[in-house]
Order: sequence, then structure tokens, then C-alpha cells
Amino acid sequence: MDFQSYFPIWDKLTPAQQERLKNAVIPFEGKKGIILHNGDIDCIGLLLIRSGQLRVFVLSDEGREITLYRLFDMDICLFSASCVMPDIQFNIVVEAEKDTQMWIIPPCLYKELMQESAAVANYSNQLISSRFSEVMWLMEQIMWKSFDKRLAGFLLEECALESSEVLKITHEKIANHMGTAREVVTRMLRYFQSEGMVKLTRGTIEITDSKKLEELNEA
Repeated sequence: MDFQSYFPIWDKLTPAQQERLKNAVIPFEGKKGIILHNGDIDCIGLLLIRSGQLRVFVLSDEGREITLYRLFDMDICLFSASCVMPDIQFNIVVEAEKDTQMWIIPPCLYKELMQESAAVANYSNQLISSRFSEVMWLMEQIMWKSFDKRLAGFLLEECALESSEVLKITHEKIANHMGTAREVVTRMLRYFQSEGMVKLTRGTIEITDSKKLEELNEA
């Protein structure tokens, strides 16, 4: 499938705008682990994902990470074009969690389209609203949900993403996703193991009782 099939409001652009956009986008492949965007001074452009998986996170002054949300096929990363939205102070880091094929939409062109097209401006506002809703949901989880429930939910989400009950993920990586210390994750995983919910081996976590994890997550 080509760019036109992935860009959600392609049909709302004029033929001239379509031509400008089609000629300007840059195909790009981000290898797993590469940092695509880092902070508000970085303005690579909008990222439209063709295939793969990106992780959007924030980094504290102490170096602690917490995942805000993830992006998948046909998603657009708007905050990687921070210069398009100078009034929004939102320092994020975008990392390729898997090898990811995408298109880069130049920020200057997208800014012009936002000024020219009500459809593009409305779509951009919807994207911003959606992402902030995800961030607010995350904040609610952190504030009001105990860590054992959050960790159970995270493990279930990872199983769904990887289509496997054997997760190749380190305790450090989980801590980075959840904004906590590795020791906290390790202690809770050992508790889960004592309760028969998981089996721990070096570099992997096997889910042995997903029903118990679901019950804990929903409790």
C-alpha cells in the first residue's frame, strides 16, 4: 500500500495539496532501538507508520523513563514535529521498539497544510486531544491504581502485542515503561511467581496463569 492509503484525510485534500504532499514525504526505516525524536528542540517532522511499533515516553531529570503511549500501523506521531505547535511544551522521546517503516512528513509543509485546510487543522486537533487523553488516563492509573494491578495490566498488554505468553523483556525495560525502579518490578514479579501467575527465567517472563492476572488487573 502507498502513502495515500495510509494518510487518513487524503481524500479531504485538494489535488494540488495531494501532489505537494506526495512529492514531499520521505520514506524511512527506523531500526529497533533508534531514537527518532528527542525533546522540543528536535523537529524531524510527522511520522506516519507503515509497519512496526514506536514508543513515546518522557525522561525525568534523574534519567527515569515512563511510557506515555505506543504507535502502530497507520498511526501518526504529531509531537515529533514540535515546531508545528510552538505553544505546546511537551518534551517527549520517540523510540522504535521494533524495526519500523514509516514516512516522514516535513514539518514546514504540514504547517502550511494546517493553515490552508480546515480538514488538516481539525484532524491535527483531534490527534492532540486523543494523545492528551491517553496521557491523562496514564496519570490516573499511576495516581489511583496500585502497582501490582498496573504490572498485571502491563504484562497482559505485552502478551497481546507479542501474541505470546512468553515475553522476552527485562525487569529494567519494564521499569522504564512504568516509571519505577527495577528493584520494585523484580520484587513484584517474584510475588507473582510465588502466586503461580508467572515463571521467571533470565531475560524472559512466562505467563502461567493469565486468568489470575486478569482478575488482579480488574480488581
